[in-house]
Amino acid sequence: MTEARPELVAARIGRPHGLRGEVTVQVHTDEPERRFVPGAEFTTDPPGAGPLRLRSVRIHQGTYLLGFEGHPDRTAAESLRGTRLLVDDLDDDAGNEDSWREEDLVGLAAVLTDGTAVGTVTALHLRPVQDLLEVDTGRGRVLVPFVEELVPEVDEEAGRVVLDPPPGLLELGEEG
Repeated sequence: MTEARPELVAARIGRPHGLRGEVTVQVHTDEPERRFVPGAEFTTDPPGAGPLRLRSVRIHQGTYLLGFEGHPDRTAAESLRGTRLLVDDLDDDAGNEDSWREEDLVGLAAVLTDGTAVGTVTALHLRPVQDLLEVDTGRGRVLVPFVEELVPEVDEEAGRVVLDPPPGLLELGEEG
């Protein structure tokens, strides 16, 4: 078996922007200003789309717009839609061990601090201010701010996340 280093998703490429090969990206890193600099090179998922070398970076109305070498126009940029930009996890956000990938969390059981079952994690929504865990309670879906005060523990080995929600939070998304 080859010794491959795990990689994390720094961003997912969205739609083209303008005519000069720029694309929008959904950012999945806490430090985009450190990651997205001209000359930075990314491996990709799917692998055949890359590697990609960053040609230009700018922010327009709060959205990162990236241009890549070899993709000079809108048509070339469109071919990158859905591609994930990967970074070596050893260099991930200054080694932040509290960084989680959606694929690590989806399917984990959600339980309260006393062990009471709540449901199953179905998604991780990345937001500029705070990320949100989506939990299917069986009666509906609820969004839980993914902060240490409300999600004090993520235990991949045990297959669970522990929630400590304020009263009423888990009932907000339930259908009645």
